[in-house]
Amino acid sequence: MTAAGTTDVQAVAEAGYSAEHIKVLKGLEAVRKRPGMYIGDTDDGSGLHHMVFELVDNAIDEAQAGFCELVRVVIHGDGSVSVRDDGRGIPVALHEGEGRSAAEVIMTELHSGGKFDQNAYKVSGGLHGVGLSVVNALSVQLDLEIDRDGHSWRQTYSRGVPEAPIESVAELENPEDTGTGIRFRPDPEVFTRLAFDYNVLAQRLRELSFLNRGIAISLFDERTGKGAKFEYEGGIASFVSHLGRNKTALHPDPVYLRSEMGEAGSSESVEVALQWNDSYQERIYCFTNTINNRDGGTHLSGLRSALTRTVNAYVASSGLGKNLKEKLSGEDIREGLVAIVSVKVQDPKFSSQTKEKLVSSEVRGWVESTVGEQLSAFLEENPRDAKRIVEKVVEAARAREAARKARELTRRKGALDSSNLPGKLADCSERDPAHAELFLVEGDSAGGSAKQGRDRRFQAVLPLKGKILNVERARLDKMLSSEEIRTLIQALGTGIGTEDFDADRLRYHKLIIMCDADVDGSHIRTLILTFFYRQMKELIDRGHLFIAQPPLYKVTEGRRSSYLKDDEEYHDYLVERIRRSWQVALPNGDVDDPTVFEGDRLRVLLDRLASFRRSLESLSARGIPRDALRAAIAGGIRDRDSLADRERVELTAQVIEASGFHDVSVEEGLTGLYRIEFRSRRDGVDRQVTIDEALVTGADFRSLTANEQGLEAWRSPSIRLRRVNGSTATDDVEAESVDEALDALFEAAKKGVSIQRYKGLGEMNPSQLWETTMDPERRRMLLVEIDDDRYDETDGIFTTLMGEKVEPRREFIEKNALNATNLDI
Repeated sequence: MTAAGTTDVQAVAEAGYSAEHIKVLKGLEAVRKRPGMYIGDTDDGSGLHHMVFELVDNAIDEAQAGFCELVRVVIHGDGSVSVRDDGRGIPVALHEGEGRSAAEVIMTELHSGGKFDQNAYKVSGGLHGVGLSVVNALSVQLDLEIDRDGHSWRQTYSRGVPEAPIESVAELENPEDTGTGIRFRPDPEVFTRLAFDYNVLAQRLRELSFLNRGIAISLFDERTGKGAKFEYEGGIASFVSHLGRNKTALHPDPVYLRSEMGEAGSSESVEVALQWNDSYQERIYCFTNTINNRDGGTHLSGLRSALTRTVNAYVASSGLGKNLKEKLSGEDIREGLVAIVSVKVQDPKFSSQTKEKLVSSEVRGWVESTVGEQLSAFLEENPRDAKRIVEKVVEAARAREAARKARELTRRKGALDSSNLPGKLADCSERDPAHAELFLVEGDSAGGSAKQGRDRRFQAVLPLKGKILNVERARLDKMLSSEEIRTLIQALGTGIGTEDFDADRLRYHKLIIMCDADVDGSHIRTLILTFFYRQMKELIDRGHLFIAQPPLYKVTEGRRSSYLKDDEEYHDYLVERIRRSWQVALPNGDVDDPTVFEGDRLRVLLDRLASFRRSLESLSARGIPRDALRAAIAGGIRDRDSLADRERVELTAQVIEASGFHDVSVEEGLTGLYRIEFRSRRDGVDRQVTIDEALVTGADFRSLTANEQGLEAWRSPSIRLRRVNGSTATDDVEAESVDEALDALFEAAKKGVSIQRYKGLGEMNPSQLWETTMDPERRRMLLVEIDDDRYDETDGIFTTLMGEKVEPRREFIEKNALNATNLDI
């Protein structure tokens, strides 16, 4: 032992180690001390959403037991979330062993609840009995409402501590009504991110509806007015169809396999749904008691093993693969496969509390036998579908063999050998991958500037010529025939394909995509992202892929230059110049004593006005005339509730008609809300326009109404703008409208400044490129991440934008074109 080590041991010994050093974390204290052990990461948003999923999983357990049909989830405007079900309701009677209500025990004690009694729940997602208590512990406030035993019961908690015992607050009109409602607000002392993502919640709730045939789940976001109801009678077969909706299926209906397990009435089961399509990727998702096991487990192993054995056996017996030199591999058989495997078992074993991986060994055999027997029967009974599937997997096997030969050939030529680096690569001298960077640059022009401007010690540059191959539509053998793809693989050093790829051989731990901020640059960036997502996803998962953020503007005042990232920063720059140099005087009915806005007060108003203007322009681009929008706001239409007031809606309709629009009418919808319909003439064409719930709950209209409040003073017929130099005001400018005042201020802010807008990286000289985009001390980059909670959305976007089908892409463009820039797909 070294001297230093001896000293450390002595220090510990002198400090003492006795019974008083042993800490016991009681109750929910352990949860607040180590929240990650129970719900996952508290910084990246996954743990935050896991709180909602824990509550929903409890409602699903009630549904699986046959006592719940409807679950309602609401994201509230104050940052809280409520989950309500029509299940049996948490018991409220006194718990004999605890001397408190059973509900309070469940809410405040870990490992309590009905999940440990198989008479209460045969199968359950809330395995460990910690869900409700953990949510309670990590909430700054939680309100519990239970309908049971003819009464409505309520109790409030603060960071897991009850403020008072549970009490009955009312008798139910229908004594048979039951259910549980929980509304919680996450604790800012625990969570870094507090904003719930509607799309993350929607994807999980959709999953649960697919996995639990017959249950309806609704989601509503009060912040945006967005909502959805999920109810799928087709179960996991519908789930598979949904996942493959933008691909061409090889057989019309998913293959559905199911078997009961265990003793009669045990509710244990295996469900599998399979469908092959014309893509080159496999998508298999695994669930245990409706919990998504992202890392798979024994059910996935059973499925893969059964697929390989069963399809190979059928190919051999049918003679469809007689020209194959070897058996089909598992990868061949799973190419283009979308599959769901869902098991419901008593007492499942997981690798952790977050249930990412199933480790129950007996499940593998159950899944394997179910798939083996029933898939064999399907292939025998459906020869036409079986032939299409076999043709697909045989083609995949031949492509794999062709790719192997292509790899061998290119390897002999040194085209994939990382020791023989491509000539286009300007390598760095650093040999430790952890400290090395590779810039993937669009074109030779920008590549030349990047090569000259880089720090050669640790920065390498690889120019990519033209638009690289779209790998979404290509197998590995075709990829290897692409010079740019081969060059990229060679530079990375990882190899490619399931047999050769090894992320540990990556030569640079920062891979930085650097493209122009134009249409072509966006397309090339998307192609590169598609390559990494489909072929080297592990590099993204490990945090190696970045996107450079070169500035869009260079502004020069005198001898001082600065760079601005985008239009938003450019706007902020101009506003700051206005704030320093201008006053705005509004008469407000008294010309001799106007209201003066300057400094920070003026900046806030300018930001609000600019946001109001952007929302107005966005809605106008969608065909809603500006005058009609102003009339709607003047009439009092501000939110969804406004449309329930017929008198207000009719008054607004009169204001719209007075603004010059014709054929104005008020109609009542099925939900009891009113809408205003009228015709507008624009560019010589009559258009039908509707002001309804969809419009007023949209983000643009809500932004419009939010920013309009407080701007009444700006409707003055005379707005005076004054330039301020020191303490004196000069250069008065009169403006007759808000738009005129804004235009005058922003034009004045541009005077005396040289403004350059970059169209591409090639316009920067090497020193500018280093200063703005490559210098680690000053550059900005985006880390490319894949949100596991939104796997369907991520995969769907790549399939829609880069896949073979034109119709989904056309629908996507039509839906998003008004909000898109640099779209070239």
